[in-house]
Parts: sequence; structure tokens; C-alpha cells
Amino acid sequence: MILFHPMDYLIIIAFLLSLWAQYRVKSTFNRWSGVHSASGLTGYDAARRMLDHNGLHDVPIEPVPGKLSDHYDPIKRVVRLSEPVYYENSISAISVACHEVGHAIQHQNSYPMLVLRHRMFPAVRLASGAAPILLIAGFLLSSFNLIGIGIIFFSAAVAFQLVTLPVEFNASSRARDLMISEGFITHEEERGVAKVLNAAALTYVAAALIALLELLKYILIFTNNNRD
Repeated sequence: MILFHPMDYLIIIAFLLSLWAQYRVKSTFNRWSGVHSASGLTGYDAARRMLDHNGLHDVPIEPVPGKLSDHYDPIKRVVRLSEPVYYENSISAISVACHEVGHAIQHQNSYPMLVLRHRMFPAVRLASGAAPILLIAGFLLSSFNLIGIGIIFFSAAVAFQLVTLPVEFNASSRARDLMISEGFITHEEERGVAKVLNAAALTYVAAALIALLELLKYILIFTNNNRD
């Protein structure tokens, strides 16, 4: 009979939440992809206007293959939009496009949490790769030192996930405010924009929750074994 640690049940719940969040973002995107915006703007049009309005005339916008592959590249300073977002005129397209421009504006303004996230990234990339190896080796060898180091490394990855949350929420907030003030959407269309952006944000919340619960599980196992 397999016995689960109490934290395992919370992690399973969080994992199911993550699956539901991924389903919701896809279904919400698809639903509002079928609703054309009254402004007639495509994702590219909205992103270009929003960039220019904020003095980011030198930031290009590139179409990329795939769906929901949209992102802002802070190293090359380019907004990359998935082809459905780049070319289509829909509530989903302009919502996602303007969200990514929100990250470009954060970069321009040196938004503190984005700056912190960028500074953390090199160390977190190394730590997140080493953490599973250290934890597995520690448990197999019953080495509390390795487990402890693995927990420290894993903590860095969790911190990165938590820092990502305000970055994403702020980008969505900037996008929504500018879309309204610049007339990209009507007041009636605000509901659709909110649903698209909130669904996307939920995926980051679920990912952070899973990582945090896994970290707590490792800490509890480590402290209980030390007591024994």
C-alpha cells in the first residue's frame, strides 16, 4: 500500500488547478478569438500603436509560429507575437499583444520587479537545473547535506516564480489601462479583455503554487528526518 505525505494531496490539487488553468486560458483565448474588436485593430496594429505611444519606436514586432507563444525578449528588445495574435483582429489578439507590450514598457521604465527577475534569471537557471539532481542524490544517499543544498537551490526557483507574479499582473494592468485610454476597445469589450488576461494570469498563479507546495514538502521531510 502506497502512503502519501499530507503535502502530496495539496500538490495534486495544485497540479489539477494548473491543468484547469491551462484549459481555461486556451478555451478563453479561443472564445474571444471569434469576437472581432470594434476598433478593427489586429494584434500587430494594437502593439505598434501602444509601443509608439510610449516612445518605443525602435522596438520591433515579429510574428512567430505556434499558438500562445507570445513573449517579449528583453535581450533583443523585440515583441514576438504568435501568428494568430499578430494577424487577427479579435479581443484575444489585441489583449495578448498589448500584454506583451506591457513588458516592453516595464523594461523601459525599469520596473523594479522586472529588474529583479532579470537579475535572478542566470542564477535561477543554474539552480533549477541542479536542484532535482541534488535532492534525488540526497534522498538516495540519505545525505542531509545534499538535501539541504538542494532545498536552497530549489528555493531560488520558487522565488523566481513568485517574483514573476507581480510582473505579469502589472503588465496586464498596464495593457488594460492603455487599451481603454487609447480607444483600442470599447467599454463593452472590457469584459472580454479582462477574461483573456485573467485566464492567462491564472496559469502563473498555479505554477507558483505548485512550486511553493513542493518546496514546503521538501522542507518538512528534511526537518522531520533531522529530528529523527
